[in-house]
Amino acid sequence: MKRVIFNQKGGVGKTSISCNLAAISAWKGIKTLLIDLDIQGNSSEYLVGDQFRDLDDNAADFFKQKLSLFGKNKAAGDCIYETEFDNLYLMPSNPELAVIERELETRHKIYKLRDALNKLQEEYQHIYIDTPPALNFYSRSALIAADSLLIPFDCDSFSQGALMGLLETVEEIREDHNPDLNLEGIVVNQFQSQASLPQQLIESLKEQGLPLFEQYLNSSVKMKESRSRQIPLVHMAPSHKLTQQLLALHEQLGSKQKTQRARSA
Repeated sequence: MKRVIFNQKGGVGKTSISCNLAAISAWKGIKTLLIDLDIQGNSSEYLVGDQFRDLDDNAADFFKQKLSLFGKNKAAGDCIYETEFDNLYLMPSNPELAVIERELETRHKIYKLRDALNKLQEEYQHIYIDTPPALNFYSRSALIAADSLLIPFDCDSFSQGALMGLLETVEEIREDHNPDLNLEGIVVNQFQSQASLPQQLIESLKEQGLPLFEQYLNSSVKMKESRSRQIPLVHMAPSHKLTQQLLALHEQLGSKQKTQRARSA
């Protein structure tokens, strides 16, 4: 399963959801890869700390060798590192992604990630892709490469507007590049049950027939602590309410996946 977590709006929890779902997958004994395509490298820092910038091989190196016929032949697997957490692997980001983006786009390298992941999925059962908060070369590459899409939604009116635009983009990419891309669902994040606006927005999305996961993720300082300590919640605070919500969300992902397989069989 190749799963991309994407929203064009920043601050909706892409990194937190990507890292923690990948960590739960690995914690359950599944060989899992997280690919960080966000130039800021938040997922990389979450899982391995500041030293990710010093790693010799990274996502930028993978894409760079696609630009040169005479460069070293670096396969995607050469840019992957084992983290300190069992079964969890990382292809780290690097600031150089920003430098090479324009050339990658003008030279039509948009399918290179898809080709690489088709090979990597023979080794990794679950692949998660964290994306930049913008519709650029890297987020498009991820949407083209993925089997399914999770959209984090943080329950404000601006986020709802961005969501509508994103759904149009997904449909366009599905039509032009990846007909098998499945909108797996919208993850309600930073949910505050006592506030009226989140409830109103959620009801509006439901009325439009959009696929919302039943499990919402609460806002919690524990997530900030987890990122500061660079330890996913399932390892740092397994009994915490937010950890249990993430575990429930992961279970729902698995149930949806089984249902889709049954329908296609």
